Amino acid sequence: MTTTATSSHHLSPAFPGRAPWGTANKLRAWQQGAMEKYIQEQPRDFLAVATPGAGKTTFALTLASWLLHHHVVQQVTVVAPTEHLKKQWAAAAARIGIKLDPDYSAGPLSKEYQGVAITYAGVGVRPMLHRNRCEQRKTLVILDEIHHAGDSKSWGEACLEAFDPATRRLALTGTPFRSDTNPIPFVTYEEGNDGIRRSSADYTYGYGNALGDGVVRPVIFLSYSGNMRWRTKAGDEIAARLGEPMTKDAISQAWRTALDPRGDWMPNVLRAADQRLTEVRKGIPDAGGLVIASDQDSARAYAKLIREITGTKATLVLSDEAAASKRIDEFSESNDRWMVAVRMVSEGVDVPRLAVGVYATTISTPLFFAQAVGRFVRSRRRGETASVFLPTIPNLLGFANEMEVERDHVLDKPKKDGEDDPYAESEKEMAEAEKQQDEDTGEQDTLPFEALESDAVFDRVLYDGAEFGMQAHPGSEEEQDYLGIPGLLEPDQVQLLLQKRQARQIAHSRKKPDGEADLLELPAERRPVVSHKELLELRKQLNTMVGAYVHQSGKPHGVIHTELRRVCGGPPSAEATAGQIRERIKKVQEWATRMR
Repeated sequence: MTTTATSSHHLSPAFPGRAPWGTANKLRAWQQGAMEKYIQEQPRDFLAVATPGAGKTTFALTLASWLLHHHVVQQVTVVAPTEHLKKQWAAAAARIGIKLDPDYSAGPLSKEYQGVAITYAGVGVRPMLHRNRCEQRKTLVILDEIHHAGDSKSWGEACLEAFDPATRRLALTGTPFRSDTNPIPFVTYEEGNDGIRRSSADYTYGYGNALGDGVVRPVIFLSYSGNMRWRTKAGDEIAARLGEPMTKDAISQAWRTALDPRGDWMPNVLRAADQRLTEVRKGIPDAGGLVIASDQDSARAYAKLIREITGTKATLVLSDEAAASKRIDEFSESNDRWMVAVRMVSEGVDVPRLAVGVYATTISTPLFFAQAVGRFVRSRRRGETASVFLPTIPNLLGFANEMEVERDHVLDKPKKDGEDDPYAESEKEMAEAEKQQDEDTGEQDTLPFEALESDAVFDRVLYDGAEFGMQAHPGSEEEQDYLGIPGLLEPDQVQLLLQKRQARQIAHSRKKPDGEADLLELPAERRPVVSHKELLELRKQLNTMVGAYVHQSGKPHGVIHTELRRVCGGPPSAEATAGQIRERIKKVQEWATRMR
């Protein structure tokens, strides 16, 4: 076939409305490249992995238009994760002359439509209905965010049953597939040299490439620490600081304490986020903010706090219902400042003016995090930046620093003998993250702790894998320095400005007498946030070093550990911080070197 990828019929000259600068014809360079690869190869199955905000919908509908025009297919079925998204797909298709029925349930399709838009749940209920439709007419099936086909065994089986006879299948995703090992229908898995099977994409367009092309916004992450205090189920009161090495349970409880709307952490972070939004709106007048909440009660409380802070009402979205979709659409078209939502807005929902986010949920899977951040990166014009506020939680900071890492779905998880499954927790969180419904589950009633109090401290800025800033109190001049970064900047300008702000902060700190410092006045790169796993590795390393020194010195283990504590200070190694353990490792290495 000699037709080029630019023969996209039924497309209005303005489609897509936000086509970026410098791209050929109506398509972005990656969309053009994916189209050309598809037309050249004419595959039955095609998997496109493109970062959120890159324009997967545009690519898919352009391809659908081409296949319809060339009579390769006669109808289109779009499968989306939510009710809101299927309506969004139908509206986007209508703009380019493809009429999809988003309300189809059964029976013959009206002649005015060229296909249907349905949900994965809908396929799960009536797979044979959709199979019959595929058998009767040549069908292109577009599977949006295809990892949802693995949400449950029944959904995956239903998709296989329904769309096995389809003429063509186009699978789309914008994020790492899943944290579990459920195989995803119509995805090819290839075995690597390590014997592990991973998903194989036909075309990949990652965040790093999209950022370089100016297709997505650079993301500035603003991380907040603070002191947390809570009471356990046993009645013990525990105090800890966000970002300090803790056990998994302690991190989880400190995190939930921070997000409790009755403490001081959330009001201070929301106030800072609103100040950031005011700054961003100087360059992007219609910029909006989104708070992603864990549950309905928290969402309502956050909306109340926003009203108290800003004097204006926030749009509240609590579920995946028709009224919720309407509220999202109204917010998208308005000039309102804030929306608060429970989970559903984290994936696929297109509100291009969202530029400031608050990650106020305890879901900590890379998939959910990438989807959440994806709501803020859709670029409309060059120079726009996105800002996302986070608690100083090791996992989240790790995800923020790895924004450009491209991931595949791993089908086989290696498990060492006698080792707990390291993915079990992630799988549980993923199931929670992808719940379609947002009813009150009663989970709050069984929490193993009671949040008592919290405060907030500006901790650091993360950008492009680097960390900047020293700790500062909310409302301080130092915090304002970072909240006041202009909303319109080129990526390299962001880096330069952050370096300058940090240099100014350090210079200001040096002028103050040591006795005045009530916060840890060290630059972020000298205050690494250590995960529980890393802390265990450091303890293991210390024990290995001490074991080696036992053979060298002839002294017992206990004597060496006691001597290390005497010389370096601090508690026993089981309770020592990462910094204290590193100091002891360095000291025992020094002793071992002297004895050689």
